[in-house]
Amino acid sequence: MENNIIYQKDACPINCVNDLLSRKWVFGIMKDLFAGKKHFNEFKEDKPTLSNVVLSDTLKYLENQKLISKKVIEDDSKRNTEYYLTEKGKKMNKILYEMVIFGLYELEGDLRDDEFKEEIRKGYEEILL
Repeated sequence: MENNIIYQKDACPINCVNDLLSRKWVFGIMKDLFAGKKHFNEFKEDKPTLSNVVLSDTLKYLENQKLISKKVIEDDSKRNTEYYLTEKGKKMNKILYEMVIFGLYELEGDLRDDEFKEEIRKGYEEILL
């Protein structure tokens, strides 16, 4: 008997999520939003190779996907833009948290100290769960 799973791009939820999130910097920016960052320059703080153009394009992409919303605040001296997670964007918390857990405990990397891993896990748990 043949497998009944449909592998068409639009019908497979895994493919749809992969398409949505496969852009470079999406996960890092989403993590920053969960951590409370909301300004353009805050997103660049720990990403030295992220250019202004790519950051701007990625923020527009996330906004078009309805994962974030943008609020423009204007006062007499300047114009300031803030970015926020939408309800849809907030639902990504479990995906990001599971990536943290997998990365900490299943991938071989520099994090070999179990106490340090636990500290990192707790930090992400605070912002994602």
